[in-house]
Amino acid sequence: MTVFSIPKRIAAFTALLLTTASLGACSLAPDYTRPQSPVPNAWPTGQAYEPADAPGKPSPLQGPDSWKAVFRGPRLQALIAKSLENNRDLRVALLNIEVARANYRVQDAATLPTLNAGGSTTRARTPISALGAQGASAGASGSGTKGITYNSSQAQVSVTSYELDLFGRVHSLSQQALEQYLSTAEATATTRLSLIAEVANAYLTLVSDRQLLALTQDTLRTQEETYNRNKRMFDRGSSSALDLAQSQTSVDTARANLEQYTRQVAQDRNALELLVGAPLTDAEIEGASLDDQDVLGDLPAGLPSDLVLRRPDVREAEHTLKAANANIGAARAAFFPQITLTGSYGTASAGLTDLFAPGSSAWSFGPSISVPIFDNGKNQANLDSAKATRDIDVANYEKAVQTAFREVADALAARGTLDRQLTAQTSLVKSSQLTYDLSNKRYERGVDSFLTLLDAQRSLYSAQQNRISVQLSLLENRVTLFKVLGGSETAPTVEAAAN
Repeated sequence: MTVFSIPKRIAAFTALLLTTASLGACSLAPDYTRPQSPVPNAWPTGQAYEPADAPGKPSPLQGPDSWKAVFRGPRLQALIAKSLENNRDLRVALLNIEVARANYRVQDAATLPTLNAGGSTTRARTPISALGAQGASAGASGSGTKGITYNSSQAQVSVTSYELDLFGRVHSLSQQALEQYLSTAEATATTRLSLIAEVANAYLTLVSDRQLLALTQDTLRTQEETYNRNKRMFDRGSSSALDLAQSQTSVDTARANLEQYTRQVAQDRNALELLVGAPLTDAEIEGASLDDQDVLGDLPAGLPSDLVLRRPDVREAEHTLKAANANIGAARAAFFPQITLTGSYGTASAGLTDLFAPGSSAWSFGPSISVPIFDNGKNQANLDSAKATRDIDVANYEKAVQTAFREVADALAARGTLDRQLTAQTSLVKSSQLTYDLSNKRYERGVDSFLTLLDAQRSLYSAQQNRISVQLSLLENRVTLFKVLGGSETAPTVEAAAN
């Protein structure tokens, strides 16, 4: 044998191991079947709901940036984009994907043998006295030496404890790790979707509270003018102390509301900056009203069955269920023999110069088998636990689907009523304004009492406040509908990349 034939033997040894590793292993994991949907095949109908969308109506929610088709205002788009870059919760969620991906790669590495290359050289001396009878014989021969010195060198490639996956245990564990990785990816998609919705709602709340603050400032100014007029009339003796006291009550109420909304505006800004993950300038959040917000409201709901593919939280629950299903296969495989291979091939000699000399090849091959005989019920307990975990995840998946159905149904009911409620509330503001204007003129002419004017003022202020609240609820409903329909997280591209 020449030194040049050694690489050929190493290649043949490696090919043998890879061929062994590629032997088809039977899988003991149950065949996965998606649980039946626990919700109806159609959305609820009734007076609170709009007519169902036409079948096949296209949805603008296609692709990771399709949220821009829903939140079309440039100021809100800029805030959402900034939050996607800086929000710490999203950053942690993305890093969790990296951890899950690394864990999957670690587990998947066990499906193939690990080859290690190594080499060593040793020089040692042993005293004759330590060699017993052999050393005494060497001393009697008159060699005159007090010890024996020897050299040893070797180089090899080796496989250590590679498990032949005849019953699919390693494959099942790898599949479980893959599903856990995909579940983590979907959890991150849920975090991203929630972040977009939270930023939109936080910004709309800030705009709403600023409108309420401006309304309160105007109301306070009007109330103070009324109070000053009553004060002058009281000083002239043409108005009663009761009218003056009632006017003071309205002023104090408006002043208290002013401080309340001033506080809420400051807190709203703090909450928005936390979501965005960076300080905000006044130019980024000022100069807008609820009437200026361009949020798409005509999102097609599709069918309830679409939620399984559109909602990342439902997909997350299904991947968790698949992971539990794969774990059953690993638990079942523990009842069967486990075969491992250990081997090495290389060269060995008494010196480095002879390491690749003819006749220096060295190899070892040591298969081993472990057969479970008695484990005091441990394997059965592990299998029972795996099955129970699978059943728990089935229930969690069904609950996720039911929750998704309920959330969409609630959002559709709100969409069907809030438009009509806002129309009615707007009409109420107009009629309250007219009532106030007429009451003010009648009071100035002495036809009505101040109590009638005061009641008209309070009714107008309340109607204006409620209109802003209803308008905010309408816009928040559009945000909610975007979120509960799966938002822009509709393309599970992570699974294809992992496979």
